[in-house]
Amino acid sequence: MKVFLVGFMGSGKTTIGKKLANYLKCDFIDLDKLIEAKVGMSIVEYFELYGESAFRDLEREVLQKTDFPENVIIATGGGAPCFGDNMSWMNENGLVAYLSLSPKALASRLENSKTDRPLIRNLKGDELEGFISTKLAEREPFYSQSKFVVSASDLTAERLAFYLNLG
Repeated sequence: MKVFLVGFMGSGKTTIGKKLANYLKCDFIDLDKLIEAKVGMSIVEYFELYGESAFRDLEREVLQKTDFPENVIIATGGGAPCFGDNMSWMNENGLVAYLSLSPKALASRLENSKTDRPLIRNLKGDELEGFISTKLAEREPFYSQSKFVVSASDLTAERLAFYLNLG
């Protein structure tokens, strides 16, 4: 079973995804890391050189053209579900779980990990929370198309497996 984890940056897709893959004894793929390996540079560098639009095209291509293992947990980038037909493609090709958190909780998590996140690198405090609130409102219609919507607050791999009827 392919499980796609979606949600805003900082929602825990990679962290809980690795734990869930370990719990279910299956593969884990971080879509952003896969993209970086394919292009030979960081996403920050790619953004700076080519812009967000080119990155979103690349992201869609890597997501939809990769031959993923049969049993795998895939952590997507925060914007991946919101561009092109990515969300409908993921829903057709696996289980999609939205890891949901409030803007305040996301800002708290992201405050100290902004260097590798091009959209928020220069934001702090209320400005960061405001940006998150605005972006989350834009992305929520896409995220909410997920089959499963799960609070990422205090989420464990075991609980997520239970919610997804996998464990």
